[in-house]
Amino acid sequence: MSAESLTLKPHSYDKLGILHCGVLEDYTAVCAGELHKLEDGESFTFERAGVTVKRSGDEFVFTKQ
Repeated sequence: MSAESLTLKPHSYDKLGILHCGVLEDYTAVCAGELHKLEDGESFTFERAGVTVKRSGDEFVFTKQ
């Protein structure tokens, strides 16, 4: 199975497969109802959804394996 990815900027949202993902204005990433604020260069895995998000400047890349 290949990885799916989605790139978002603050104040935007989209779907990664069936999962709703978004980025709030304060650089908080949201995925399937879970929230995590990221610093530049940081990554975080949303355990419930199995999605990893990595922040690079204003871009957030959400990836699901």
